Amino acid sequence: MLWLVETIGEEYAAGLIGLLVGVVFGIAAQQSRFCLRAATVEFAHFRMGPRTAVWLLTFSTAMVWTQGAELLGMIDPEEARIMSVAGSWSGAIIGGLMFGAGMILTRGCSGRLLVLAATGNLRSVMNGLVFAVFAQMALAGWLAPLRYRLAALWTTPGGRNIDLSEVFLLPDWGAFVLGLLIAIFALYLSWQNRIGAKRLVMASGVGFSVALGWIMTSHLAAVSFEPVTVQSATFTGPSADTLMFFLSRNPVLRFSVGLIPGVFLGAFVASVVTREFVFQGFDGPTPMRRGMIGAALMGFGGMLAGGCAIGNGVTGTSLLVATSWVALFFMWVGAVVTDYVMDQLPEKLAATA
Repeated sequence: MLWLVETIGEEYAAGLIGLLVGVVFGIAAQQSRFCLRAATVEFAHFRMGPRTAVWLLTFSTAMVWTQGAELLGMIDPEEARIMSVAGSWSGAIIGGLMFGAGMILTRGCSGRLLVLAATGNLRSVMNGLVFAVFAQMALAGWLAPLRYRLAALWTTPGGRNIDLSEVFLLPDWGAFVLGLLIAIFALYLSWQNRIGAKRLVMASGVGFSVALGWIMTSHLAAVSFEPVTVQSATFTGPSADTLMFFLSRNPVLRFSVGLIPGVFLGAFVASVVTREFVFQGFDGPTPMRRGMIGAALMGFGGMLAGGCAIGNGVTGTSLLVATSWVALFFMWVGAVVTDYVMDQLPEKLAATA
């Protein structure tokens, strides 16, 4: 890592690391069909099918790799930005509900939209742009004051987030074992649903990319002269950063700016190699309206919650960040309720009419 920094500089090294992590994530996510929205829809229909199994395997793999790296001294969770700043309980709750509702309307979380866009899905291109614009508006635009007010309603004490391993007095290896137990359950579900080995490996690859991001940015921070943010895969902030990178006269290259193109490149290459690249558009005005409203909810909700379905639901939870677990829970709640109101209830009413 020191050689890389001395050769190309800290800024380009950060961007290159983001690109690498993104490529790994993009290939694995495209091939595994990883998607939180799909898993919550199965759950809402009282099923634990292949999509839930894939999500649980990704979730647990990220935790196992991240906690294993922490046990080996490769990661210090206290240095991670998500842990070193105050968390917002109110942001996690309200933002989580908004994000969960949004991903049902959009038919995919922010990470899934990016992956689908790379495979020729023009609906996801449009919705992804709306998501990025609203994320930027919530970060530093017209919606920023509202986000600040909502986030400030209830925050974690002491100016830092909360490590759940300390709250529950877990031993150093406790979270690692928890990840293994969830992984075993995910493999059992995968066996029940007859998921092939390739898809399982790719689902694990998504989780591995999260740990890879933590490890590489930690190493970069250790050898850099300037402060470097220790972070990993997430899509709300990086989408806004990438949008402004191409609009700004003085763009700054960083991990987040490399991540988004990396995911797109990885998913694009994977879809072309496997002959799954195909152009798709909107089926009509109603899906288009739903998709754009959902993307706006995800953009603001994800920024309010401090991360998206990946940033909170996989990356933050892998470090046992308290507000990430809360945000993930309310994303599930928002998604399940929205699926029932928007899809299941109309079907039931139509059947009884």
